[in-house]
Amino acid sequence: MSLSLPTKIEVRGGRVHNLKNIDVDIPLHKFVAISGLSGSGKSSLAMGILYEEGSRRYLDALSTYMRRRIKQGNQAEVTSVKHIPSALALRQRPSVPNERATVGTMSETFNVLRLIFSRLGSPVCPNGHRLRPSLKIAEAMSKSNEEMGQLTCPICGVKFYAPGAEQFAFNSDGACTECGGTGKVRQLDESKLIADPNLSIEDGAVASWSLPGRNFMPNVAQHAGVRIDIPYKDLTNKEKDFVLNGPEKKYKMDFLSGTGRVFHDFNALYENAHQAVLRSAQTSKSERAQKRIAEFFTYSTCPVCHGSRLKPELLKQLVGKLNINQVSEMPLGDLNKWIEDVMKSLPTSMHKMTKALFTEFKENLQPLLDLGLDYLTMSRNGNTLSTGELQRIQLARTLRTETTGVLYILDEPSIGLHPANVTGLLKVFRKLVEQGNSLVAVDHNVDIIKAADEIIEIGPGSGEQGGRLLDQGSVAEIKTDSESLIAPYLNGSANLMARKVADQVNENAISFEVKDYYNLKDVKAKIPLNQLTVVTGFSGAGKTSLILDSLVPAIQKQAKHEKLPKQVINFDSPIKNVVSVDAAPIGKSTRSTVATYTSIMDNLRKLFAQQPLAKEKHYTPSYFSYNNKQGACPTCGGTGIVTLDIQFLPDMQQTCPTCHGDRFNKEVQQVKWQGMSIVDVLNLDINEALPIFKDVPKIERELKLLKEVGLDYLHLGESTPTLSGGEAQRLKLVTHLSHKQEDTLFVFDEPTIGLHPLDVKVLVEVMQKLIQKGATIITITHDLNLMVNADNLLDLGPRGGNKGGKIVAQGRPSDLIKKPESLTVQYLADYWNEFTSKS
Repeated sequence: MSLSLPTKIEVRGGRVHNLKNIDVDIPLHKFVAISGLSGSGKSSLAMGILYEEGSRRYLDALSTYMRRRIKQGNQAEVTSVKHIPSALALRQRPSVPNERATVGTMSETFNVLRLIFSRLGSPVCPNGHRLRPSLKIAEAMSKSNEEMGQLTCPICGVKFYAPGAEQFAFNSDGACTECGGTGKVRQLDESKLIADPNLSIEDGAVASWSLPGRNFMPNVAQHAGVRIDIPYKDLTNKEKDFVLNGPEKKYKMDFLSGTGRVFHDFNALYENAHQAVLRSAQTSKSERAQKRIAEFFTYSTCPVCHGSRLKPELLKQLVGKLNINQVSEMPLGDLNKWIEDVMKSLPTSMHKMTKALFTEFKENLQPLLDLGLDYLTMSRNGNTLSTGELQRIQLARTLRTETTGVLYILDEPSIGLHPANVTGLLKVFRKLVEQGNSLVAVDHNVDIIKAADEIIEIGPGSGEQGGRLLDQGSVAEIKTDSESLIAPYLNGSANLMARKVADQVNENAISFEVKDYYNLKDVKAKIPLNQLTVVTGFSGAGKTSLILDSLVPAIQKQAKHEKLPKQVINFDSPIKNVVSVDAAPIGKSTRSTVATYTSIMDNLRKLFAQQPLAKEKHYTPSYFSYNNKQGACPTCGGTGIVTLDIQFLPDMQQTCPTCHGDRFNKEVQQVKWQGMSIVDVLNLDINEALPIFKDVPKIERELKLLKEVGLDYLHLGESTPTLSGGEAQRLKLVTHLSHKQEDTLFVFDEPTIGLHPLDVKVLVEVMQKLIQKGATIITITHDLNLMVNADNLLDLGPRGGNKGGKIVAQGRPSDLIKKPESLTVQYLADYWNEFTSKS
């Protein structure tokens, strides 16, 4: 009897977020690309239905005991999903690893390397004699209990233990005792303790006394005889010494709290400026407080392990003339050469075992190389990686498991990917499918969409105007579909320009030089004022080092009259302010809405408080906020939802049965303005609200700005954490469009994450509005659609890591593509020519 296996996942009645009860079939064992505008509902289908249902149903197969200990997602709002495999997701924004994570530990290449060093290494006996690698050593490392790793030196006869794989772990037995395996030591920077010697202590001269719980120290110092009302610089040496080094002691004094309450005979413990930081570092639990505390410290390389994280004696053991730290610091792309050298250096009797170990090592390594991460080192700290690099390491680790029958869902896998690396990413996709898996990718990179077996397009618009199945089919079918929004970018008929590019690069510019910082060596750069500059190049070419780590802090420090970062020299800039704009969600609480994020909600509350019924009932503006108990629904507390804890099942959320999601109590909703309650107004979208508020200038101005940035379809009461990356980005820019920006630099780091090419055009139009206000703009990007709209392109390279760090092209993109001198410009020229040849 032949079995008929399902060939597609059948989704019926999808209603997650803005999806309009859609029915869609997703082919199994294929690569499917989902396209659509930002906020159209792509991620709602991919993550909100396919991932949530695929992972939830797998967990349902586990015991109740196990399910209670695993964080489970919510059940998706969908009528039915049939034939869905177990699902794994690689999210758009992976969590940032802690300081102990490295590329080696995250990709598990370092785990295999530890095994290689324990089995193929040449140990050194206590008397300094080096033993040649042999099967005998490898066998000793494979034994158990006390015999594990016990060797006898053939020269001096001493018995000793060679380090095993666990000893080479810096997060375990091998950790350097001085730094605990972090490779860095922390020292209090005394220059940071006094914020400004021109200020008095009561005006905040002592920076460390502004830390949480230390704000009463000035009063204690005054009680002890220190003058706190004159500039710190005018204090006597004795007074300054007491502030910095005074003894920890309790003083009985009257203390006035921040709420106005007086505590008589209060036993106040004095902590000097040093102790305030050190004690805060020990006791503070919040991430925000620790971030503030970290500003008082400098971090330097550990003097014992010199940054290797390992006990120094472990570095004596070599494999192929290198110790484990030297191998960890090699670019991943150079490791194959080291492997060849090791193979040649070992005796023939060890080749079978060596080949097995290095095969495992290469299987971990190859996906990283395919994904363009050859410039990284195993020792690179995980918390210094970009979002795109983190996601590709996740993807490489996933590929290595060689699973079959899994549904992989990737959200923007092209983040941070240079056009030259797309081929490697597609090679990984194909391998996943060949292994018998199904792959769904939400992406806007045209080359990735072109490589899909099938395209699903959600649209046609964003928010309420989206959520429908626009079209579905092969690349060839979508190319000819007149309804498709991505088709013009697949067939080369789209108009790429969203603004008029300047005739020449402005000679008035920010000029600076970065001397010896990571892979940047004496790089001289110019950023033209009041123009749009794109900074491009491979991952690891030095874009972040040049702009985010050097230029941005230099401007900020110059504005505060502080020392420039040590790597920045010859700095000349008229810019006073820097605004960094990213696509991260706005707020985590559902209480944050479009109205509360702008000034609209404050003005609405004042408006409703002026109505006759509100005055009659003595309702102040606070009554018209669902964040205050006077206005909030008593059942849900103003959230509009109630959460039910159902023990071993995921928490269930449902619309509040009292206010039906309106958030406000009934009494407040009785107050009307032009026949509408506060709830009615918050349910309006921007387009509906504009004519209604034409006579309320403060609100009308904000509404017009929201429309200008293309967010006119959003409702005033729309929750900001649910906005897409592109929507969040544009909303953040609204406040900056209302005034002049001549002395402001806007820095966008990968601003097109999650943006359809048509969304990129909208973003460029918003950038043009900022330029018209006098702003200077820098975008760090790999997006070709953004590059063609720039006034100036600054390309770093020629590759990443130690093969990068130089400016390889600079000027107007339209001039550079005539004679491409860098790989980025070559890809830009090919892309530009593809479209101009068809127009």
